[in-house]
Amino acid sequence: MEKKTCLYDRHVALGALMSPFGGFIMPIQYTNITDEHNAVRQHCGVFDVSHMGEVRITGSDAERYVQHIFTNDVAGAPAGQIYYGMMLYPNGGTVDDLLVYKMGENDFFLVINAANIDKDVAWMKEHTTGFDIKLDHQSDYYGQLAVQGPEAETVVEEVLGIPCKELKFYTAKTAVVPSAFPSGSIIISRTGYTGEDGFEIYGSHEFTQKAWDKLIESGRCKPCGLGCRDTLRFEVGLPLYGDELSADISPVMAGLSMFCKLDKPEFIGKEALVEQKANGVPQKLVGIELQDKAIPRHGYAILNTDGEVVGEVTTGYHCLSVDKSVCMALVKTEFAKLDTPLQVQIRKKTFPGTVVKKKFYDKHYKK
Repeated sequence: MEKKTCLYDRHVALGALMSPFGGFIMPIQYTNITDEHNAVRQHCGVFDVSHMGEVRITGSDAERYVQHIFTNDVAGAPAGQIYYGMMLYPNGGTVDDLLVYKMGENDFFLVINAANIDKDVAWMKEHTTGFDIKLDHQSDYYGQLAVQGPEAETVVEEVLGIPCKELKFYTAKTAVVPSAFPSGSIIISRTGYTGEDGFEIYGSHEFTQKAWDKLIESGRCKPCGLGCRDTLRFEVGLPLYGDELSADISPVMAGLSMFCKLDKPEFIGKEALVEQKANGVPQKLVGIELQDKAIPRHGYAILNTDGEVVGEVTTGYHCLSVDKSVCMALVKTEFAKLDTPLQVQIRKKTFPGTVVKKKFYDKHYKK
């Protein structure tokens, strides 16, 4: 049975189209995906991302433990720094991709994908042997809002009254909530999944509900569903677990090696990645731009010019920000070079395309 976030009733009241996603009933769109997509690119939008999972790792071995399960390098990180990376199986396949927040000495806040919460927490617990840590699964406590777009900083400061100007990209802080909200503390970070400047705010359910209401009532922040969250992340080349990463797709195959620090002494899956980097991988993730307006979808076959199947689409859309039909696809490595001609099979027809960079639109982060 699907779960509901603390904002479910508000989505229904706004007339959102609701659908299952990651074990939750979530808003897909309120008006339409194009309007919501453009609001984030041009102004400001707010997303309910309370379905995401949160795990706190504390204790004298917290850093050593995170180093063991996480591909990126958090050693000696300053408080407030955030890292993107993966947890891997020993064979290099991906358990999940996640954010790791360094909140203080031996205090880490991990944000994991909704569909993987139970699997991830079980996997983390499996690997605690030999580490003096406390693993606190906090997903049921936190609500989470993502305020995204070029006007996000002004909206967070003026509408919510939360100072955030000083936060640099991929940094976070704990803040006491303003007096207009239920008492308590929140975590706010300059992060997001849209390619635009923005913030993610973690707080109690009561805080999240009140903050959502203030943002919507202000008229300065459009409610946005998971439909445009996918189009926004896709066109700036950000992966989605289950599409561009999975137990069968390693970070090397997905082109995410930069988030896997092979000079670290060890982490689960490191040996497999070292071998993949040395000997190559059978498939690689690429971008493909179609000459036509046809829209490729997940699972559609990719063919070479001789009509042989050489891969399949992971995500595809008509890219709203650049007006092109494009997709990301996992293809045999020999067909992964830029400018390689390929074809996408859409229903019973094939459409010619060309391998291009996976970023179809430039990110606009505030560094």
